[in-house]
Amino acid sequence: GAEAILKGTKVDGVYSSDPKKDPTAVKFPNLTYIEVLKKGLQVMDATATSLCMDNSLPIIVFDITTPGNVKRVVCGEAIGTIVKGE
Repeated sequence: GAEAILKGTKVDGVYSSDPKKDPTAVKFPNLTYIEVLKKGLQVMDATATSLCMDNSLPIIVFDITTPGNVKRVVCGEAIGTIVKGE
């Protein structure tokens, strides 16, 4: 009965590469499951991403180290990156 998977990380979403190592990394506000898999983005392992896709379960990736972000994401505020179907 889950509505989404919440993935707390040390960065504020999904990037083209590690933003702590690559200053040119680009943040993606929205992605599809297929984009995550094709680009090899490290949101979570490919099997977990595929299971979310098969069950139409969005993945919300957000910065868990920022105070108040858990409440913000649970309340539906648009933070981080949302991975879902087209």
